[in-house]
Order: sequence, then structure tokens, then C-alpha cells
Amino acid sequence: MWLRLLVFLVAVVSAHAAEWKLVWSDEFNAPRGTPPDLTKWTYDLGGGGWGNNELEIYTNKRENVAHDGTGHLVIHAVKTGSGEYTSARIKSQGKYTVQYGKIAARMKIPRGQGIWPAFWMLGDDISTADWPACGEIDVMENIGKEPSIVHGTIHGPGYSGGNSIGHSSTLADDTPLWQDFHIYAIEWSRDSIRFLLDEKVYAAIAPRDLPPNTRWVYDHPFFLLLNLAVGGNWPGSPDRTTQFPQQLTVDWVRVWQTTD
Repeated sequence: MWLRLLVFLVAVVSAHAAEWKLVWSDEFNAPRGTPPDLTKWTYDLGGGGWGNNELEIYTNKRENVAHDGTGHLVIHAVKTGSGEYTSARIKSQGKYTVQYGKIAARMKIPRGQGIWPAFWMLGDDISTADWPACGEIDVMENIGKEPSIVHGTIHGPGYSGGNSIGHSSTLADDTPLWQDFHIYAIEWSRDSIRFLLDEKVYAAIAPRDLPPNTRWVYDHPFFLLLNLAVGGNWPGSPDRTTQFPQQLTVDWVRVWQTTD
């Protein structure tokens, strides 16, 4: 009897310890036309391909990133009169980092050939360790030519770029992701990263999944990024079917950690 009671109490305590507690969020409830909250976000600016031969120039202009006044932050990819593409990439570097927890964003993604939205994370030691030794976690990526598929990926030393470790999930009946809002998330612990779409786990990566003689570099703080790229090695360039502007609409970004 006492043994059964002890097992029950341990189970109750363990279940309580595993509860998620919200520790950081941006609900994007600011007035229409206002920029991202600069206490939480800063910008990456400029062009140059960003290591992927991307075509966009990232700006901090309101036409590329602003609140819509109805509870969303919207990143617009625009084709200018001169044929250039402008967009935005925001990050919490220097403002907020997280080590372990559940990290999620509720978003409605854009569509079209050559369009590449992403919600992702980089190790906060990138300025000293450089990439990919700092580690990268791609919570979600989508490329326009795969409208129903979300990709979750990690990049680290010896497994980056085309040799990264990733998985994907496809919506039922090949429903395009851009038709509605979806929740893209990871659950990150010391020994695994689980990828979720609409609260359902579709993949998990652990140290045992790494190539031989490579390192698990997901044991330190990371910062968050949101961006909308145009073109690049993976999605390819826009074509005559691609319409502009395109927009990535972010309802919220939230971070939970377990109470233990």
C-alpha cells in the first residue's frame, strides 16, 4: 500500500514539475503602423545574399514591418519600381535569449515561388563562435513551391547548410499552409529538440542523430528571429506567377519553460 502511495505521489510531483510556465511573449497588440517593440526586437539590415544568394534587401521601414492594429505584426516583401525586393528580418539578439523550453509562434505565412518565411534561432555566441558553431534551430521554414510543407532543421559544426539535419510535416490533404494561421513550435531540452505543428510533434532530434565526430551545440542561450526572404539557393527566384507584396502575419511569439 505504502509503495503504491509513494509511486502515486512521485507521479503527481513529476507531472506538476513538467507544467509549462509562460516566461516571455510578444502579443503584437500595438497600434497600426507602429514598428516592432524595440525593447524586444532589433533589425538585421541590408542585402548581399545573407549566405544563401537571397535577393531581398532588409530594411526597418514601416512598409516592410509594422503592426496592423488588430493584434499582428506583419512583415511585407515588396517589389520596388526598380525591380528590387525589400523585406524585413527582426531578431531578439541583445534583448532576449532563451535556453530550453517551448518556443512557438502563431503565424499566417505568405505564398508564391521564391518566397521563404522563417521563424528560427541562433546561438547568442555567434559573434565569437561564428556560424555554424554557435548552432541554429529552424523552428519553421517554408518555401513557396511547397505550400503544404513545413520544415524543422538544426545546423551545427559538421552538419550545416546542405548537410543539416531536418524533418518536415505536410498538412492533411495537401492543404496550403498559407490559407490559415498555424502554430509552429519546438520543445527544447538538454538532450532533444522536438518540432511541432499545431501542437502535434512531427519530429525529434537528439545527440545520437548527429554525424560521427560532431558536437551537440544546443546547450546554451539562443535568440529568436523572424524574417521573410525572397529568392535564394533553396526556394529559387520568384517567377511570373509570384505576386507582390507578400506578407508574413505574426499573431504572437511565446516562450514557456517548465516549472522545474
